[in-house]
Amino acid sequence: MVTLYIEKADGSRTPSGWSTRKIDGAQADEPFEFQPGKNLIVGWTEGVLKMREGERALLHVPSDKGYGGRAMGQPNGGGFWIPPNSDLLFDIEILGKVGEQDL
Repeated sequence: MVTLYIEKADGSRTPSGWSTRKIDGAQADEPFEFQPGKNLIVGWTEGVLKMREGERALLHVPSDKGYGGRAMGQPNGGGFWIPPNSDLLFDIEILGKVGEQDL
């Protein structure tokens, strides 16, 4: 389960509009399946590889390990929005593994 926030320099956070948790805006609780190192930002892969099954953590991803100068999504209510050069904060819970993979 994942919720994504934009993290400001003062430590405050703003919801990005993307979550797989009903409590944070998703239609229903839905696990997010992914394969580390495949079509993901570097900071996500580095962080989740340090986590264990069942662990929930706040994963801080600086802009240079996230999307850098690229904006993602659509501003002004078009779903999720990540402004350029944003530091990211993922509230992530590893529910389990689907299978083993080589990175």
